[in-house]
Amino acid sequence: MERVKRAAGKAKATRVPSPVLPAMPDTATQRRAFEGLRRRKTDSAMSARAEKDVTAAREALAAEREAASRRVAQALGLEQPEAAALAGVVSAGGETRWVPVLFVSSAMPVATLRTYAGQLERAGGVMAFRGMPGGMRQVAPMAKLSAAILRIDPGCDGPACAMRDVQLIVDPLVFRQHGVTRVPALAMVPGDPTQPYCERDETAPRARHLVFGDAALTGLLEEYGRLGGGEEVRDALARLARR
Repeated sequence: MERVKRAAGKAKATRVPSPVLPAMPDTATQRRAFEGLRRRKTDSAMSARAEKDVTAAREALAAEREAASRRVAQALGLEQPEAAALAGVVSAGGETRWVPVLFVSSAMPVATLRTYAGQLERAGGVMAFRGMPGGMRQVAPMAKLSAAILRIDPGCDGPACAMRDVQLIVDPLVFRQHGVTRVPALAMVPGDPTQPYCERDETAPRARHLVFGDAALTGLLEEYGRLGGGEEVRDALARLARR
């Protein structure tokens, strides 16, 4: 304790000089410094490359934002998907094609919805919701659910995750048109069921049959065929059988 007291007393007795700011340079020195900066030679090639990189980064960010907004809008049925996304759904020659539309609900287990998404991707089908979780004024819960359903790797997180090529729509009109009262349910809709419901009316083409049941997509399609829609489900069943 005596050593501690002596050390404390010595520290108190020692004067620590206060920090002193360096003196401001005179006006001539400052002028020479700024003139040296102005005379500094710039590498034109490096400047051009920097400008090019900044421009490319801005364009890439804008494209990414646009693509993300388009994916969300398409998932919510508010925007028509690109023609490439509808390959195999609507024939270019004007021939009527029937698209498998699986009516589902956000209350269903995500694992079940993910399984159906994988089957619909192979069959060229569409997954339809009556509404969005949390109501039509809240987009974020539906976007989160859509990502959970379409993400190929459930452990992946972020915009770079690979997604399934299957369309999700929010369409109360198609539910009302087909009288869907429980889910899951399957209908073979002629034409393009992904057209925004705000652009359609009650006279839009509808399926001739409706199949209910918590079964695999293949089973639902086969049951639809037994009801008299063999021609309508032939292409979808062939797609499922090829993979």
